[in-house]
Amino acid sequence: MDPPRLRFRPPFFSGCLLLLPLLLNGLVVFQTYAVDLEVKDDANMSCLFAKWMVKFSISYEGTDESKTSTFMLPEDLSYIGTSCGNATSGPVLSIEFGDGNSWSISFTKTKETYQGAITFVYNTGDLMFFPDAKRKERITVMANFPANPVPLNTAFSCDTEDTVKSGDVTQTFQSVTLQAFLQDGRLSSQKTLCDNDATASTVPAASKSIPLAATTGTSESNATEAPSSPTIQPEEKPASGSYTVKSGPVTCILANMGLQLNVTQQTPMISNFNPNNTVASGNCGKTTAVLRLSDGNTKVDFLFAVKNSTSSEKFYLKGVDITVADSPNATISASNHTLNNWETTMGNSYLCRKEESILVSPGYKINIFDLKIQPFEVEEGQFSAAGECLQDDDTVLIPIVVGAALAGLVVIIVTTYLIGRRKTYAGYQTL
Repeated sequence: MDPPRLRFRPPFFSGCLLLLPLLLNGLVVFQTYAVDLEVKDDANMSCLFAKWMVKFSISYEGTDESKTSTFMLPEDLSYIGTSCGNATSGPVLSIEFGDGNSWSISFTKTKETYQGAITFVYNTGDLMFFPDAKRKERITVMANFPANPVPLNTAFSCDTEDTVKSGDVTQTFQSVTLQAFLQDGRLSSQKTLCDNDATASTVPAASKSIPLAATTGTSESNATEAPSSPTIQPEEKPASGSYTVKSGPVTCILANMGLQLNVTQQTPMISNFNPNNTVASGNCGKTTAVLRLSDGNTKVDFLFAVKNSTSSEKFYLKGVDITVADSPNATISASNHTLNNWETTMGNSYLCRKEESILVSPGYKINIFDLKIQPFEVEEGQFSAAGECLQDDDTVLIPIVVGAALAGLVVIIVTTYLIGRRKTYAGYQTL
């Protein structure tokens, strides 16, 4: 049998970047990004979708005192043992890393639900994670994740921290999207929230949401929006907010914008993000960055990437994810990771004063106003020189207008000259 196909989703949350360990008050601390992959069977059908950030905190006995090693998955991973299962067993995600460490989650299901079982084996003899352990041994801990069974044909979602404790190990999951036993190999748009997200799913009174009349439209799998989708807009555009994301004490993302969400499917609404309620979060890297804006039960993720052009490196908006908590136990969502917007040279910010509408998927779009953003190479917490969008760039427009005016003037002069010569020639013929 061929090994299962692993599809690593491009590079926002995917790949794991290992930084050097930091020694802080007896803690061994590592920093990285999250896992984001799909497992496919021989027929190229997805059986498991997994996206999350997980942090391990492990108490162990050091040579002089008790210590805690805190780390996330490093860059060099092996997925040997990962499979879609068979007639008697469900999907398994198996990860090996470092010197003798392994982490796996295997899934089982009933007629109505599914659940994962984690087996984590860590080696205190691994000097990378346990540099001064007194005992060198392999220790196994087990736990269920998610903690409660998840209804079949729904994706488990948890944006807030979800903690799993077993023995001396605490595993803290965040930004989780997880589904096993995918129907027709597709990730479900229906989500089951973790308890913390369900508790937090309330809409602040200051947020402005305008429900729309029920409409008919195409399904999300279609490539274009239905012509009958309403185009009602709020009376005023959203207020512009200023947002920052920090990596430790250093600002790594700057953004100013007014943000509006327009949903015309499932739960139709138009919502202006209120800067007074909106919380900015995300993560930063050398070639990828994520800005998340959260206003109550509504979240929008902006996914940025870097590409090489013939002359220089440029960053651009690669994707947008929308998540709206529709009820305490379900959410609606939309994603588009094939965008190519907001492109400008690395080291610059991007500026666009005009309104821009981005179609995320049929029935889901965002409107951006008064945008200024810099997701890479922020220096001293300030915006760098701005590369403007085409509709704002007067340096392009002015030469076109001047050139057109000069061309028109030349045409008028030549036409007048030719008409004048023709009249003079006719006068000579009469004489």
